[in-house]
Amino acid sequence: MRNIYPLPESNNTPSEYANKIGLWYASQRSSEYKKKYGQYLTPLKVAIFMAKLFTPIEGTIRIADPGAGTGVLGCATVEYLTTSSNRLREIELTVYEIDKEIIPYLTQSLDYTRRWLKERGIRFLYEIRSDDFILANAKALNNVPSLFPEDNNINEFDYIVSNPPYFKLPKSDNRVKVTTHVVNGQPNIYALFMAVAAAILKPKGELVFITPRSYAAGPYFKLFRERFFSMVNPSYIHLFGSRKDAFDKDAVLQENIILKAYKDNKHDKKAKVTVSFSQGLKDLDECVKKEVPLEDIIDFESKNKVLRIPITDKEDEIIELVHKWKYNLHKLGMNISTGPVVPFRAKNYISENKSNGNNYVPLLWMQSIKPMIVKWPADCRKPQLIEDSEKTRKLLVPNRNYILLRRFSAKEENRRLVAAPYLSNISDSDKLGIENHLNYIYRPKGILSLEETFGLSTLLNSKLLDMYFRTSNGNTQVSATELRDMPLPPLETIKNIGQEILSKKIENGQIDKLIEKAIVHGA
Repeated sequence: MRNIYPLPESNNTPSEYANKIGLWYASQRSSEYKKKYGQYLTPLKVAIFMAKLFTPIEGTIRIADPGAGTGVLGCATVEYLTTSSNRLREIELTVYEIDKEIIPYLTQSLDYTRRWLKERGIRFLYEIRSDDFILANAKALNNVPSLFPEDNNINEFDYIVSNPPYFKLPKSDNRVKVTTHVVNGQPNIYALFMAVAAAILKPKGELVFITPRSYAAGPYFKLFRERFFSMVNPSYIHLFGSRKDAFDKDAVLQENIILKAYKDNKHDKKAKVTVSFSQGLKDLDECVKKEVPLEDIIDFESKNKVLRIPITDKEDEIIELVHKWKYNLHKLGMNISTGPVVPFRAKNYISENKSNGNNYVPLLWMQSIKPMIVKWPADCRKPQLIEDSEKTRKLLVPNRNYILLRRFSAKEENRRLVAAPYLSNISDSDKLGIENHLNYIYRPKGILSLEETFGLSTLLNSKLLDMYFRTSNGNTQVSATELRDMPLPPLETIKNIGQEILSKKIENGQIDKLIEKAIVHGA
């Protein structure tokens, strides 16, 4: 069957024509087909925005566009660099695309780009590689020398621009096997694209990626962040506020960011990183921008290399304040764990009542936890007792004072952190069941005092720590790893907050005033 392409108009730029072909191609493909390839074509406005983040250079330049689609990102980058430098003589563009159905359309876009550049006196060479980008370049990430000398020149590109596919990969996938040292758990393919791209940049070369924000924090991307940020320095970050407006033609419900970074394994902590923000495409050209020191974006001394994205002056102030705190749970003699009761695995031991004569203890669910309140039994239909026996010994914890936190929050909730003080006198049992959708903070070698329990619960429910947490976390999951590393004030300050809460009846709306008094003003 002969391919039919939309024809360019006489005044089309390369990116406009690539976008025109892309929209036509996408209209011929089902949503299942797009999902199979993780194929969500970059809107033209986003492509132009990303291209303008690159720093123009002269002479001959080499560009890569992994996961090219119909080439809108590569074409936008080519035309921006061309119009920004009158000393550009030659451009080499390498594009990767494994969807063989789209390659003829990609070829059409790049042929048009070649004609467009020829009219401007610039030589254009392009190569379409139908190889898998990760498998073809993993040797660069792994620093494995090749038997063929020409393959050892792995730092190839001046610029890499990409909207990579995103979907989770099973551990059995070959792409996971060749990138094991940046993988933890079930990886998402987009992070592997980013890591490999960083490895094949020339020194001082630049990459610009649009991806989900999920890599910024959390244990699943920890190894990726360690390796990625050991190779590159971020210099520009754009955050989209809407979970769907960055990709207006596709049903993409991700919180997306655009990251620009340059290849350098040395980090100037005082270097400025530009952070910008828009709700979506409509306000992208008028996005709010601010400059933030690199040390406020990434703490390179931390094991987790969490990426923080403060978009307001208030968030800047909060990061500066929290980073002055020298403590965390470990330094305060505390720890945090995830509730050990996984309901579907323990269903034979969970019950609604004590009618069968077995010994039962309370089972706390996520629904039991409200800000500063533990309600048991909770107002839900879930069975709220768990058997206390030899078979369930590993599933139960001692009935002591704890701080309980929800591991997940609803998208519409105002607060991401929801914590409550649990006191042992809620039950006369000596054990307790905590369901897997809860985290719990405890003192491994002792018992949390009332002041500690109420003080830390109050602090975790404050707007201050919630805003700090949100600067790195764009999803609804609250991991124990992030909370374990979160900076905290001295224990005496936490106990003073607890004493204040215990001596007065403080409503939730008054918590922030109390925290401001105790911490911000040092009272």
